[in-house]
Formats: sequence, C-alpha cells, structure tokens
Amino acid sequence: MAELLRDIVDERGDDVALTDEFRTCTYSDLDERVNRLVDAVRAAGMKVGDVAGVLSGNRIEFFEITQALSHTGVLYVPINWHFTASEIEYVLDDSGATALFADHEFADLAADAASRVPAVTTRVLFGGEPPDGFVDYEEFVASGSPEEPADQSAGFVMFYTSGTTGQPKGVKSSMVEIGSPLASIQFVVDAFSGLMGIPRDGTALVNSPVYHAGPYLLSVVPFGIGNRLVIRRKFDPAETLQLIDEHQVTIVYAVPTQFVRLLRLPDDVRASFDGSSLQYVFHTAAPCPPDVKRQMIEWWGPVIYEYYGASEGAGSGTSITAAEWLERPGSVGKAQPTCEVWILDENHQRLGPNEVGQIYFKSLMGTDFEYHNAPEKTAASHLEPGVFTYGDMGYLDDDGYLFLSDRKIDMIISGGVNIYPAEIEAAMLNHPAVRDVAVFGVPNDEFGEEVKAVVQLMDGVDADDDLERSLMAFCREHVAGYKCPRSIDVVDDFPRTETGKLQKRLLRDPYWEDLERTI
Repeated sequence: MAELLRDIVDERGDDVALTDEFRTCTYSDLDERVNRLVDAVRAAGMKVGDVAGVLSGNRIEFFEITQALSHTGVLYVPINWHFTASEIEYVLDDSGATALFADHEFADLAADAASRVPAVTTRVLFGGEPPDGFVDYEEFVASGSPEEPADQSAGFVMFYTSGTTGQPKGVKSSMVEIGSPLASIQFVVDAFSGLMGIPRDGTALVNSPVYHAGPYLLSVVPFGIGNRLVIRRKFDPAETLQLIDEHQVTIVYAVPTQFVRLLRLPDDVRASFDGSSLQYVFHTAAPCPPDVKRQMIEWWGPVIYEYYGASEGAGSGTSITAAEWLERPGSVGKAQPTCEVWILDENHQRLGPNEVGQIYFKSLMGTDFEYHNAPEKTAASHLEPGVFTYGDMGYLDDDGYLFLSDRKIDMIISGGVNIYPAEIEAAMLNHPAVRDVAVFGVPNDEFGEEVKAVVQLMDGVDADDDLERSLMAFCREHVAGYKCPRSIDVVDDFPRTETGKLQKRLLRDPYWEDLERTI
C-alpha cells in the first residue's frame, strides 16, 4: 500500500477520491494504481534523486503520477502547458529530467520538446494514442505490480517560475529532502493545513492550472488530509457555481480574474447559486481590486481568505481573513507564525511602521530555497540564509499588517500569471522592423493587467495595421501565446537617463492615470 494513502484507504477505501470530466477514482483504486506506477517507474530505471517532467492539464492522471513519484524519491516538475516546445525543452534540460509524462492534449509539444533532450529516455503519454517514442500510460501502469512497493521514500515538487532574464528558473525547496522518509511529506501537509486552517473531510474544487504553486498547494494539501478532489481542465464561471453546489464543495482556490468573471454572470445565474457548503475560498497570485473583493465577500460571505507569498516561500508569507480585510482594505495580512516580515531600506536597514521599503521574509522553520542551476539568482534574492525577498515593496502598519506599494519593477501579473517583459522584448527585437521595444503591463478590467508593447521602428518603416499584425505573429512564433502583447504602440523616442537607462515608468504611467491602483 502507498504509505501516504494507508490511513484513508483503510477507513474509506470505497469512497471517491478523485473525479474529473473523464472518470472517477476511489481511494482503493488510486492506491493500486500508485503501487503499479511506483513499480513501473523503477522498472524504467528511475531511482531516488532522478527528475521527471509532468506536462498535464488538470486531470486524474496528474495526481496519480505525482503521488507515485512522491513515493519513489523522484523530484517532479509540473510544466506549464502554455510553454512553447523550446521552453519545455529548456525546462527538461535544465532540470536534468530523464522522464516525461505528458497529456495527449499536448502530445505534439511533448514530442517536439523531448526529441531535443536525449536524456529523457522514459516518455509516457496518457489520454490518447501515443506519438512515436512514447509508451501508452495505461500499458505503463498495467506493467507494474499492484503489491505494496518496498523502500518507499519521499519525492517532491520543483516549480519553474518565469525569470527576469526570459528563461524560467526552478525553485528548489529545502522543506522535504529527496529520499527522506515519507513522514516528512505528511509533516509538511499537516503543517500547511494547520497553518492555513484548511478544513478536513470535504471536497476541494481544482479548476486552476496545477502547474502553478497556488492551485497545486490547494489540491495536494486538502487531499492529503482527507478531502476529495473535483478536477476540471479549465475555469468556467457558471460551471464553477454548478460544481460547488452539486458536489457540496468546501474548498476553492481562485485568482482575482476568476472573481471578476463570476461577478459578471447574469443575475439569474448568480441568484440560483446556493454556496452554503463553502468553508474556505483562498485567493492569491495577483492584487485583487478592492471593489471586486468587497463584492465577493458580500456574495459568498466571510469564507474568503487571501495569502501573499511565492513559490519560493515554503510557508513564508502573510494571510488575511475577510473580516480583517474589511477593517483594513488593501492589506495582504500579517505574517504567518512560520516567518517574520522585515521592511528594509536600500542599505538593508530595518524600517519602522508605515515606512515603504523592500519586503523580506525570515523563515522561522529553518527552511529555505535555491534557484536550480542559478547560484547568482539565489544570492541576489537572499540577505542571508533563511532571509529572502520576492522583490516587492511595501510597508507594515502600526499593527503589523502588510500593504504592498509596488511590485517587482518589471513583472506583469495577468490573470494571476507572472509574465516578465525581458523575454518578450528579446523576441521582438529580432523583428527587422524594430529598433527598440519596451514591454509592460497596462490595466485590464478582467485580467488585472494585459501586456502592452511600445516600439521604435527602423528608419523608413511605416506604422500601419499590417505592421502590427506582423509583429504580433512574429511574437507568437517565439514566446508562449499568453505572453504576447495584446496591443502595440509606436513612439518616436524612448525616455532615457543620461546613462542610457530606459525610464520604463514614464512610458507606463500614462496608462494608469486616474486609477485607484498602480499595480
């Protein structure tokens, strides 16, 4: 029996554990499939410390695979399925992956990327006919023994986040040591559930991409303490209301963009929603417009919680309840018991209440992180071991509540997704018509921000609709679609300092005039 599932299988083996658009899976079924997968993974040559990529939409197979790898001492990497083949190739190569598990929906991407990474020798595809070089997932599962695996040990997750230099970077946490006893994983699950106040023995709705840390956390932690998962491949606002009532969902993860879409539903659809089962609605990933959050609290009640942190944080962050937020609109809460929040000036000196500086977290759990294969980035984000920044600016009020005043200087958050302009700028500069380019975020009522590009053109190039279409198409060929500009403006000159540094804020600020927020 898979050790992390043992207690719940003994108590509720015939209960449904996972359900998606395609099938349901009981705890006993899951246990057997995890056992088989552990055996099959080992037979394929994977050992403790190896790395596997998982390119998957939200579906049961993702959780089967990650459960098995968690019992096998394998480091697994959920891969953003919006990435291009070259970006997926980079993640596989940089992480040192020797295996790739892929969803049939992304078969072409998976095959293209894996073909360029010879080290990826185990290639498994689920949900459809596998391409050349891949084996069928169900055959792979069936090849393993259903008996309890021997020598089970802890594997863990490594997320890749977008980097300011254009390439994603792996975030390696010290929370769980690869190959350690599985009790270390259960300890982390129990600690997070207690820290966040996640209720037990209910149902969590999973309809945000689990390659992101927030949706992943609000899936595996509730599941690890006995909640079943209702899984959907995409967010649909009307369906979300139906699923909550139909499955008596108790736990939901959301980003502000999803709140906006829910609030835009027709009045009759909203009125038909009961929602009385909800106990914990957790939002993160981007600043939530105050009027949006206030409307959600009025509609769904005081079940809405906000968390500020990052993939790097390993529990170092702040949180705030609905009641606290209504007293202090705009705050992202007080420090979790696992950390301290420091506000430092440019000389790394502590600042007092209501003074704006860079936000640092000091872990009180002895946990830390590093950027995989990027010691210089690890060093740049740390003041000292266990004291690190996400790059944001803010202040603490007199009662210790944190307010964000600015973000990482260039990062765009659109629909809860981090987008860094440098990669887009580098791609667009290769277009023969472009002399220079600046990319930044501008307001979008639904997504919070959208990507805007401002370009200087080469001499003799005319700014017309054909040029904009050409630039858009060129960008889509070189970066993931969600990173591409939604609009492009042309200027004659860029504002620069005497030393030649682009003053991007002077380009950006006019788009944010007369708004109540600047991020």
